[in-house]
Amino acid sequence: MVVIRLARGGAKKRPFYQIVATDSRNRRDGRFIERLGTYNPFAAEGEQGVRVATDRLAYWQSVGAKLSPTVKRLVAQAAQ
Repeated sequence: MVVIRLARGGAKKRPFYQIVATDSRNRRDGRFIERLGTYNPFAAEGEQGVRVATDRLAYWQSVGAKLSPTVKRLVAQAAQ
C-alpha cells in the first residue's frame, strides 16, 4: 500500500522533513516513489514552514494512497 508520510533529514537537533509517497513496507528514511513537499519545523517568521504540491497529493490520494496523521495535519495547516 502506498502511504504519504514524512522522511527525516537535517542535522542533529535541527530536523527537516520531506513529504514523500512511499510503500508502507519501506523504512522511514528509505526508498520513496515521489517527493511531494517539505516541512521545516524551525522555519523563521518570513519563511514558509510547509510546502506541498497539492496537485500531486490529490493524484496520489485518487489512486488510493493514505496520509499519515501528521501529514494530514500539516496539509490542513498549509491549506489555511
